[in-house]
Amino acid sequence: MSATVKVDIMQLPHAEGLALPAYQSADAAGLDLLAAVPAETPLILTPGKYAMVPTGLAIALPRGFEAQVRPRSGLAAKHGVTVLNTPGTVDADYRGEINVILINHGEAPFPIRRGERIAQMVIAPVTQAQLVQVDTLSTTDRGAGGFGSTGR
Repeated sequence: MSATVKVDIMQLPHAEGLALPAYQSADAAGLDLLAAVPAETPLILTPGKYAMVPTGLAIALPRGFEAQVRPRSGLAAKHGVTVLNTPGTVDADYRGEINVILINHGEAPFPIRRGERIAQMVIAPVTQAQLVQVDTLSTTDRGAGGFGSTGR
């Protein structure tokens, strides 16, 4: 059973007429975010380039929650287009527009059209750490073994 949390959402003028984010299935974790680019001028994302894509949305998360902006697997698998700073974090005290930084790792230019599903947003609880400065750390079998130290 999934928990729910109330999130206030505001649609900005340049997103007028676009649907609000929605879950695409009963058990989906992410709400799809849509591109709020002008209908007459799609954003063309050329190979190797990235762009900040507006969603036309601002949200008010309750304290103790974040919104994670994540790639859509279909865009990545079919076109090589993904979220550059994945996951992007929207903090509970941020009230500005949610933008998605997309990058084209594919081989062909990718047009981003108005209303296209460009990313997904997952609402998640936040745990803040209390950092305690110490002179030594507890030991483990792994120790300081870094990249690749536990296998291939």
